[in-house]
Amino acid sequence: MKETIQSSKEQIFEISEQTRREYETLEGELEDTRRKVSEIIQQTNEKRHQAQVARNRLAVINRDFNTFSNEEAKRVYDDANEYRLQLAVMEKEEKQLRERRDQIERRLLQLDDTLNRAELLVGQVSIVHNFLDGDLREVGEMVEDAKEKQAFGLKIIQAQEEERRRLAREIHDGPAQLLANVLLRSEILGRVYTEHGIDAALNELQDVRKSIKGSLSEVRRIIYDLRPMALDDLGLIPTLKKYLDGLADEQEETEIRFILHGNEYRLEVNLEVALFRLVQESVQNALKHANAEQISVKAEMRTTQVHLIIQDDGRGFDPAGSTNPGFGIIGMKERVNELKGDVKIESAKGKGTKITITIPT
Repeated sequence: MKETIQSSKEQIFEISEQTRREYETLEGELEDTRRKVSEIIQQTNEKRHQAQVARNRLAVINRDFNTFSNEEAKRVYDDANEYRLQLAVMEKEEKQLRERRDQIERRLLQLDDTLNRAELLVGQVSIVHNFLDGDLREVGEMVEDAKEKQAFGLKIIQAQEEERRRLAREIHDGPAQLLANVLLRSEILGRVYTEHGIDAALNELQDVRKSIKGSLSEVRRIIYDLRPMALDDLGLIPTLKKYLDGLADEQEETEIRFILHGNEYRLEVNLEVALFRLVQESVQNALKHANAEQISVKAEMRTTQVHLIIQDDGRGFDPAGSTNPGFGIIGMKERVNELKGDVKIESAKGKGTKITITIPT
C-alpha cells in the first residue's frame, strides 16, 4: 500500500513539474508577446496617421483634379492605396498578437490552478505516506490515549508538510520567478541594443539590476522568516524594531510604528521566539488582508508579564460572524494558550483590528 501511495505521489509530482515547465515557458512567451503588441500598436498608429494624410491628399486632388498632372494624381493614388494595404496587414497582425496574448493569459490561469491543486494533493498524499511509514513511538510516550496519539502525530506531519509547501511556493513565486525574468531579459538585452540603441539597452540593464536586487531581498526575507538570527544576539525588542523598520522601508502606502513601554530585558529564548512570531503573524495579516494605512505595535515589558498590542486602521472583519477564522488566527491562539497567556481580538468591518496579547514571564 505504501508503494502505491509513493508511486501516486511521484506521478502527481511529475505532472506538477511538467505543468510548472509549461507555465514558465508561457510566461516568457507572454512577456515577449506583450512587447510585440506594444510595438505593433505604436507602428499601426503611425501607419494610420500616414494613411489619413494620404487620403486627405487624395481628396484634395479629387476636388481640384484639373490643377494636378496625371503623374501627380497617379502617385498620390498609389501612395494612398499602399498605405491602406500596409495598414490592413498591420491591423491583422495586431489582432493576432492580442488574441495570442489573451490565450496565453487564460492558459496561465488554468496552469496556476493545476499547480495549486497538484501541490495540495502532494501534501495530502505525503501526510498519509509519512503517517504509515513514520515512527511515532517517541510521541506515544508523551500521549497515552490512542486517538489523541494519532491526531497529534498527524498534526505534526501536516504542519511539516504545510511549511515545506509554503517555502516551496515562496521560493517559486519569489526568487525563482525573479531569476527566470532576469534570464529572459538578459537574453533580449542584445536585441534591444541592436534595435533601439545603447540608451534603451542601458535602461533594460538597469531594470535587470533592479530584478537581481529584488531577488536578493526576497531570499533574505525568506531566511529571516525561517529564523531571525538577531533574536539570539540582541533579544526580542531590538529584533522587533529591526524587523518592523525593515517592513516600513518596503511599504509605500502603509505606515508602521513601534512603541516600547517599560525597561527592556531578555527573556527565555523560546519565549522570545514565540512573541516575535505572534507579532510577525499579526503584522503580516494586516499587510495582506486589512488594506491598512497605519499599523502600530506596542510592547510593554512588565515585571511578571509581556503585554503586546498590534492595531491597524484597515477594513476589519467580524470575529463572531467569521465561520473560517483562518490558520493564522487559529495558530496564534494555540501559541498563546501554550504559553499560558491571553489573546483578545477586537475588530469590526470598516473599523480596523486590535489584537491584545498578554504572556506571563
